[in-house]
Amino acid sequence: MSNTLPLFPLSLVVFPGETLHLHIFEERYKQLVNECLEGGKTFGIPAVINQNVVSVGTEVSILSLDKTYPGGEMDITTEGKKRVRIENFFEILSPKLYPGGEVEQLNEEMSTDTGLQAEVWQLLEELHESLGIQKKYAASYTDLFTYTIGHHVGLTLGQEFELLSLNNELDRLIYVKKHLEAILPVVKETERLKAKAKLNGHYKNIIPPRL
Repeated sequence: MSNTLPLFPLSLVVFPGETLHLHIFEERYKQLVNECLEGGKTFGIPAVINQNVVSVGTEVSILSLDKTYPGGEMDITTEGKKRVRIENFFEILSPKLYPGGEVEQLNEEMSTDTGLQAEVWQLLEELHESLGIQKKYAASYTDLFTYTIGHHVGLTLGQEFELLSLNNELDRLIYVKKHLEAILPVVKETERLKAKAKLNGHYKNIIPPRL
């Protein structure tokens, strides 16, 4: 069953559970946010890819109004709640100023596989070690979920949308695993070349091979 939801299209993908800080400055979105604050309502954020609003987005709630400005601009903190499919998109949800759409909530299958989680955990650690990044996204691999790491595995905007569009966690784990396996050799080689380039101009103590 579909319902009408205010929409705030952005050039990014929001995952369920993600916290997102937004600066609101356009009149139409100031109206949207004010109405959501007054009525305790949610709104949807679909990605804009190649100047098109995509068909799957995330419904978000406003956690807090962090700052207001003299001109009516606002800083807010939002949280992704659930995925929605946009059946019909309206550039203006008349008589409002902002966009909207008829949306349907998507089912979410969160059952997972600890073996896959462990593999993705290891690949992610290898990626971050290669890049010199030290960050943990869960206490252990059994607590690792793709929505948590979706922005941290080197996906393009289009790939993040593909990840969001998958209906179950197992498929998302497989997607992330294949992606990491594909980019790790490239990243490692790039970092090796960068390290090699830094040595140019240094005196090298090289032992000649025996001939």
